Amino acid sequence: MSVQTDTGSVAAIARTEVEDRQRAKQVAANRRRRQLLVNIAIRLISVISALALWQFVGSRIDPTLFTTPTAMFKAGVTMIADGELWSYMAPSLLVLAIGLSMAAVVGIAIGLVLARFWVLDIGLGVYITFLYSIPSVALVPLIVLWAGFEIPAKVIICFMFAFFPMAINTYQGVKNVDSKLLEVGRSFRCSEGQLWRNIVLPAALPFIVTGLRLAVGRGLIGMVLADLYTAISGVGYLIVRSASTYQVDKMFVPIMALGLLGVTLTACVRFIEVRVAPWTLAGEQD
Repeated sequence: MSVQTDTGSVAAIARTEVEDRQRAKQVAANRRRRQLLVNIAIRLISVISALALWQFVGSRIDPTLFTTPTAMFKAGVTMIADGELWSYMAPSLLVLAIGLSMAAVVGIAIGLVLARFWVLDIGLGVYITFLYSIPSVALVPLIVLWAGFEIPAKVIICFMFAFFPMAINTYQGVKNVDSKLLEVGRSFRCSEGQLWRNIVLPAALPFIVTGLRLAVGRGLIGMVLADLYTAISGVGYLIVRSASTYQVDKMFVPIMALGLLGVTLTACVRFIEVRVAPWTLAGEQD
């Protein structure tokens, strides 16, 4: 009888613990849902307030110098309907996709190698610092002279702007890996590949993602700059052409499109980070 009573007590305790964990998960989920709704409400209020202020101020300024959200919206609808916006955005987006992809791959690889092998760090790290210290825009005329005025030159310029945030942040991420973790891994006779997979890369991943976020913004700058310096095409040329003809409402359409593109790409990077490295959210959830 006592054995059955003890077994029943243990089972009851186990059920209670399971129920407590389920309730705790539900409470945490409800808390995150409420916080998400609050964040959305705050962003909506902020956007609406900014647009209202913009409309109020813009309506009192000469339309050849400034514009309003309503005028920009009308111009945007027209440019989208006749395909003008996409015809200028498409080549720029192609340059951005190629340049960012190359910068991510090469930047992460170089950052990892320099951080893990001290000989290469000492021998080659100075070149990264030297090139990063040079204003990127100063190298654009040289790139145009070497690569011409077409897509290759634009890709090189975009790559140059986005590469350094990726390489430097990856380097810092690997350098900030806790040495005690590496010692524990070596004490368990982990191979170099196992150290990379289980310790180095997971610890450096938040730095790599931060570098990718920075690279997105700098890649957009490089993309527009490449349009201005290389050929009569792309979204950069559309902005300059609209400004030179005092079509300020049309000028703001690609500018806002670039801003929305940057926000969207950053959100995509954040989404990938949450899926690939959910442990990076531990501090935020607390």
